[in-house]
Amino acid sequence: MTTSAVQTPRGPVTRKDVARYAGVSTAVVSYVVNGGPKNVAPATEAKVRDAIRILGYRPNAAARALKLGSSETIGVVVPDNTNPFFTHLAHAVEDAASELGYGMVLTNSDGSPTRERKNIRTLAARQVDGVFLASCVFDPDVTELEASEIPSVLLNNAGSPPGFASVGVDLEAGGRAAVEHLIGHGHKNIGLAIGTNTGNQLDGREVGWLAALREAGLPDGPMLHSPFTRPGGYEVGKRFLSMATRPTAIFASNDMQAIGILRALHEAGVRVPEDVALVSFDGSLDSEYSWPALTTVAQPVQLMAEAAVRALVGKDRAEEPQHHILPTELIIRQSCGCS
Repeated sequence: MTTSAVQTPRGPVTRKDVARYAGVSTAVVSYVVNGGPKNVAPATEAKVRDAIRILGYRPNAAARALKLGSSETIGVVVPDNTNPFFTHLAHAVEDAASELGYGMVLTNSDGSPTRERKNIRTLAARQVDGVFLASCVFDPDVTELEASEIPSVLLNNAGSPPGFASVGVDLEAGGRAAVEHLIGHGHKNIGLAIGTNTGNQLDGREVGWLAALREAGLPDGPMLHSPFTRPGGYEVGKRFLSMATRPTAIFASNDMQAIGILRALHEAGVRVPEDVALVSFDGSLDSEYSWPALTTVAQPVQLMAEAAVRALVGKDRAEEPQHHILPTELIIRQSCGCS
């Protein structure tokens, strides 16, 4: 039977319709759609793909998941995907998962533990093969993950809850490196802009900031809390400027806060780094294109994503849950006073 003799179906297109149009068996269509398990001759595959294109066939993902016992999809929960760091991290996770044949569903918690738990329930209902949780707090409530019985990895996490693999960076070492660099520029009054949604666990960046000051014999600088956002940093910047003895340098706990602080300083006519030096944390693309460009403690996003994917759906998934702590890197630009 030639393809020209077959009429285009009126209703939803099925695999049988594609097979009939291409003049092959439904098994051959399945091999082409699923990439195996049997090889298909190139000419035959071309006929099947032409039929799929002409008929507008869309494989039934739900039926495929039932047959394979897998949705071939992972879920990701982040606090805010408008944050360039989490945008970069989610993209890197998607690329690493795609290499293993998995798609991705991204959800936002908007910094709310309640919404975080709701997103986990939603992903569980979709029967995803696993969940990456980049929690909005340092000590996330993992009861929802435990109840879902879905393989999970805590992403961008500095702790190690029992029973869960996790991937994070050494926040304390990163904070210490940032502040030691500012001390090396001669600063003795170094402020800290720290986030507000850290939960019950102390932020390692705060620990590193304090340790660096005390080891250098310097007094504790002023510390202000704000959301990990540009507006949060802007408000903190204005509060630093209103101090009777304002700091000569500031360590911001993420790039978005630092960019908000930069605006506050610029509006007040305060020069960066001549009057106030600034170092941030994350290493997002925004840090490179701010003015002046931000000296920042960069997180190894690609390595984090690859380690997390290996732990969830890759070669490490059969291993006992491991906590991967990766090093940060201080990227020197202009905001700290380096030329």
